[in-house]
Amino acid sequence: MKTRWSLVLGVAVALVATTAFAAPDFASMQVTPYEPPKPAPAFTLPDLNGTQVHLSDLRGRVAVLFFWATW
Repeated sequence: MKTRWSLVLGVAVALVATTAFAAPDFASMQVTPYEPPKPAPAFTLPDLNGTQVHLSDLRGRVAVLFFWATW
């Protein structure tokens, strides 16, 4: 009797371990996996005073860029 319960418990643990560590099939779920964002390319823009600001000058700080146009 003990051997049978040990076998059942072993099979249950194996099933749980197999499904827990299996990679999800994103294609069948029609979901694209997360890809981390790429770093912004290096660029330079003038600020409101006309001074050139390089993106590298802002490393480690939050930068908010507003682009607009007057047509």
